[in-house]
Amino acid sequence: QVQLVESGGGLVQAGGSLRLSCAASGRTFSNYAMAWFRQAPGKEREFVAAVSWNRWSAGAMDYADFVKGRFTISRDNAKNTMYLQMNSLKPEDTAVYYCAANDKNLLTEVPGAYDTWGQGTQVTVSS
Repeated sequence: QVQLVESGGGLVQAGGSLRLSCAASGRTFSNYAMAWFRQAPGKEREFVAAVSWNRWSAGAMDYADFVKGRFTISRDNAKNTMYLQMNSLKPEDTAVYYCAANDKNLLTEVPGAYDTWGQGTQVTVSS
């Protein structure tokens, strides 16, 4: 089973940028769909973005409406790492960000479809 470790969170001012990384270890990164979710205090975990695995291309991607045009998900299969480039950050983006994986290569926004999760990284956007 793959293990996931997030990094790159921190404190940033509104309008700034951060890049989150999710490093996978334990087994091959291939055939796993990967995703980012986030959870703010007192709120449920919500989908942010996902990317499927494809041997020949970057993989299909899906974004939550509230991050379209601001966030970009990507993956480097050679490095077993997934990224989330976050631009034009807003205070409402403040949350713990989690990466997740499913071994069925299923591109989905449903948290229950992902069977492996990282510990999360805190992102705080000040106004």
